[in-house]
Amino acid sequence: MGKRPRFALWLEFILIFAGAPVLVLILRDRWLTVGLLWAGAAGAYIYSRRFNADTVPGDISLREGIRDVMIRFAVLAPLITSAAWIAMPGSFLSFPRERPGIWILVMLLYPLLSVWPQEMVYRAFIFRRYAPLFGAWGGYILASALAFGYMHIIFINSIAVVVSVLGGLLFARNYVRHRSLALVSIEHALYGCLIFTVGLGRFFFTGYAWG
Repeated sequence: MGKRPRFALWLEFILIFAGAPVLVLILRDRWLTVGLLWAGAAGAYIYSRRFNADTVPGDISLREGIRDVMIRFAVLAPLITSAAWIAMPGSFLSFPRERPGIWILVMLLYPLLSVWPQEMVYRAFIFRRYAPLFGAWGGYILASALAFGYMHIIFINSIAVVVSVLGGLLFARNYVRHRSLALVSIEHALYGCLIFTVGLGRFFFTGYAWG
């Protein structure tokens, strides 16, 4: 790839992954946020259809991948839960306690309406489209995590950004290892649902951030 195509690819990456969150933050329109996410996911899905294989030789099976995801979650979930309880005891489990109906709805719809499009854009699309810039391993993992974390500036708090960068590192590493959008979406959904349940969801809610 020559200098001009690489420059164009860099410009495209910056416009999409740096420009879109800034636009959302300026306009602060919830429907625009949803629309951009799903339009991006649709475009990424169409682009991904050019690639037939979702796995690469040497990947472990989906069953083994899920096992690894659940082991990690079994270790990290108690740590996240304890941190939420210690840092914000008044908000701990407030969502399921005070609004159980809405909480159940979020647990059911969040993986489909939010997690899947995010993983399509920030994991699968970045991996496929920007491999000439970042490669398929360490560079990609870092780029995916930073772009994912930066997207969360729309919530106007550092906790959302930092937590999302850390989560992005975990999810991108998972995707590199298994090349399975389903597997990484499951992992993302587990942590996302946990965060909303234990009282940290307000850091990831535009209604709280934008008033």
